[in-house]
Amino acid sequence: MKLAALKKLCAAYAGAREKLYADPSNVLAYSVGEKSFAYFKTSEPERWRFSIRVTPERFLELTDTPGVKPARYMGRFHWVTIVAVEQFPEAYLRELLKYSYQKALSSLTKKKREEALADGADE
Repeated sequence: MKLAALKKLCAAYAGAREKLYADPSNVLAYSVGEKSFAYFKTSEPERWRFSIRVTPERFLELTDTPGVKPARYMGRFHWVTIVAVEQFPEAYLRELLKYSYQKALSSLTKKKREEALADGADE
């Protein structure tokens, strides 16, 4: 999947927000109701590496896959970093991204979840 298509897919989720964090973070984050579900690193040497949250089982499976590693500082929460998105199977990437979004959405309170989904419906 091309980077532009992946960014568009992340932004298309209901209530999704895109935010660019400059130095020192250098991250393009996608969140729902202030809970991140995906992010890209925007500085070298890790430019456009993509990170998402996965299940504990998938974390073990994926971190044994070439081109996937535990996300820096977030690995203990089962976040992985995909080094080359273009080389990763698109259908599998979509499935992982959907889980990450749903995990972030489900961690919100009922009120915040409804607000986030209502904000997404207005767009």
